[in-house]
Amino acid sequence: VQLQASGGGLVQPGGSLTLSCVASGTIFGSSNMGWYRQAPGKQRQMVAVISTSGATNHIDDVKGRFHISRDNAKNAVYLQMNNLKPEDTAVYYCSTFPPGEWGQGTLVTVSS
Repeated sequence: VQLQASGGGLVQPGGSLTLSCVASGTIFGSSNMGWYRQAPGKQRQMVAVISTSGATNHIDDVKGRFHISRDNAKNAVYLQMNNLKPEDTAVYYCSTFPPGEWGQGTLVTVSS
């Protein structure tokens, strides 16, 4: 599976962004998918996951602010991010869950 994340950018605290990830390959529909992030100087961490049936799980730091979704017809997974905080600044990646291949991430910078 090849993955391409997009939608990052510079946003003020309290703002919103929606990240998109398009996956090539025929196994997307049968794969649990996840969004991950890596902040400067920190290890990559899982942010949210979505199962093949659409069940979701989000880490406590983003619960209530971020929402993961998927569109199997488009081989796409999304991350709606609201009420962004400076500590959300990171490069965001999508991958399968558990993670496999990593595509190009997208940088999210939250700053005033």
